[in-house]
Amino acid sequence: MSKFFYRGTPDVMGTHGSAGYKPNRGVKLGSAAKPLMLVVASKERQQEVITIVTEHNFIANIEINADVKENIVELEAALNVPKTQRFDKTPNRNDPCSCGSTKKYKKCCG
Repeated sequence: MSKFFYRGTPDVMGTHGSAGYKPNRGVKLGSAAKPLMLVVASKERQQEVITIVTEHNFIANIEINADVKENIVELEAALNVPKTQRFDKTPNRNDPCSCGSTKKYKKCCG
Protein backbone atom coordinates (compact mmCIF):
# COMPACT_ATOMS: atom_id res chain seq x y z
CA MET A 1 0.00 0.00 0.00
CA SER A 2 1.44 3.37 -0.98
CA LYS A 3 1.47 6.54 1.05
CA PHE A 4 -1.09 9.27 0.38
CA PHE A 5 -0.39 12.94 0.73
CA TYR A 6 -2.49 16.11 0.51
CA ARG A 7 -5.88 15.54 -1.19
CA GLY A 8 -5.24 11.84 -1.75
CA THR A 9 -2.35 12.20 -4.22
CA PRO A 10 -0.42 8.93 -4.24
CA ASP A 11 3.31 8.82 -3.59
CA VAL A 12 4.71 8.02 -7.05
CA MET A 13 8.34 8.07 -5.90
CA GLY A 14 7.83 5.24 -3.42
CA THR A 15 9.20 2.65 -5.83
CA HIS A 16 11.97 4.86 -7.22
CA GLY A 17 15.05 2.83 -8.09
CA SER A 18 13.40 -0.55 -7.73
CA ALA A 19 12.84 -1.04 -11.47
CA GLY A 20 15.08 -0.79 -14.50
CA TYR A 21 18.12 -2.51 -15.90
CA LYS A 22 19.97 -4.54 -13.28
CA PRO A 23 22.75 -6.73 -14.65
CA ASN A 24 24.10 -9.52 -12.50
CA ARG A 25 27.00 -7.55 -11.09
CA GLY A 26 27.86 -10.20 -8.55
CA VAL A 27 28.30 -12.94 -11.16
CA LYS A 28 31.95 -13.32 -12.11
CA LEU A 29 32.96 -14.46 -15.59
CA GLY A 30 34.45 -17.94 -15.35
CA SER A 31 32.43 -19.02 -12.30
CA ALA A 32 29.85 -21.77 -12.05
CA ALA A 33 27.04 -19.27 -12.64
CA LYS A 34 28.65 -17.94 -15.83
CA PRO A 35 31.24 -20.34 -17.29
CA LEU A 36 33.56 -19.37 -20.13
CA MET A 37 32.31 -20.40 -23.58
CA LEU A 38 35.38 -21.27 -25.67
CA VAL A 39 35.79 -22.73 -29.17
CA VAL A 40 39.06 -24.36 -30.26
CA ALA A 41 40.14 -26.18 -33.43
CA SER A 42 41.96 -29.29 -32.15
CA LYS A 43 42.44 -31.62 -29.19
CA GLU A 44 45.98 -30.34 -28.62
CA ARG A 45 44.76 -26.76 -28.37
CA GLN A 46 41.98 -27.91 -26.05
CA GLN A 47 44.57 -29.40 -23.67
CA GLU A 48 46.54 -26.12 -23.71
CA VAL A 49 43.41 -24.12 -22.89
CA ILE A 50 42.39 -26.58 -20.16
CA THR A 51 45.76 -26.13 -18.42
CA ILE A 52 45.33 -22.32 -18.50
CA VAL A 53 41.76 -22.58 -17.20
CA THR A 54 42.66 -24.92 -14.32
CA GLU A 55 45.73 -22.83 -13.43
CA HIS A 56 43.51 -19.77 -12.85
CA ASN A 57 40.60 -21.70 -11.24
CA PHE A 58 38.06 -20.86 -13.96
CA ILE A 59 35.15 -22.97 -15.14
CA ALA A 60 34.81 -23.29 -18.91
CA ASN A 61 32.82 -25.10 -21.58
CA ILE A 62 35.30 -25.91 -24.36
CA GLU A 63 33.96 -26.95 -27.76
CA ILE A 64 36.15 -28.50 -30.46
CA ASN A 65 35.14 -27.35 -33.95
CA ALA A 66 37.66 -27.28 -36.80
CA ASP A 67 35.25 -25.51 -39.18
CA VAL A 68 34.94 -22.36 -37.06
CA LYS A 69 37.66 -19.86 -36.20
CA GLU A 70 39.11 -20.24 -32.69
CA ASN A 71 37.30 -18.08 -30.13
CA ILE A 72 38.93 -17.65 -26.71
CA VAL A 73 38.02 -13.97 -26.23
CA GLU A 74 36.25 -14.61 -22.92
CA LEU A 75 39.34 -16.34 -21.52
CA GLU A 76 41.58 -13.44 -22.56
CA ALA A 77 39.14 -10.96 -20.99
CA ALA A 78 39.09 -12.92 -17.73
CA LEU A 79 42.90 -13.08 -17.62
CA ASN A 80 43.50 -9.40 -18.44
CA VAL A 81 41.55 -7.76 -15.62
CA PRO A 82 42.98 -4.27 -14.99
CA LYS A 83 44.59 -3.57 -11.63
CA THR A 84 43.84 -0.49 -9.54
CA GLN A 85 46.53 2.16 -9.83
CA ARG A 86 47.99 3.37 -6.56
CA PHE A 87 50.12 6.47 -6.22
CA ASP A 88 52.56 7.37 -3.46
CA LYS A 89 51.44 10.17 -1.23
CA THR A 90 53.34 13.40 -1.75
CA PRO A 91 54.95 14.71 1.41
CA ASN A 92 53.48 17.69 3.24
CA ARG A 93 55.17 21.06 2.98
CA ASN A 94 57.02 20.84 6.28
CA ASP A 95 58.11 17.20 5.99
CA PRO A 96 61.75 16.45 5.18
CA CYS A 97 62.38 16.10 1.44
CA SER A 98 62.46 12.57 0.00
CA CYS A 99 65.45 13.30 -2.26
CA GLY A 100 67.87 12.99 0.68
CA SER A 101 68.69 16.64 1.34
CA THR A 102 68.24 17.97 4.83
CA LYS A 103 65.87 20.70 3.64
CA LYS A 104 62.10 20.79 3.98
CA TYR A 105 60.03 19.60 1.02
CA LYS A 106 58.69 23.12 0.34
CA LYS A 107 62.21 24.57 0.06
CA CYS A 108 63.74 21.72 -1.97
CA CYS A 109 61.48 19.85 -4.43
CA GLY A 110 58.10 21.44 -3.71
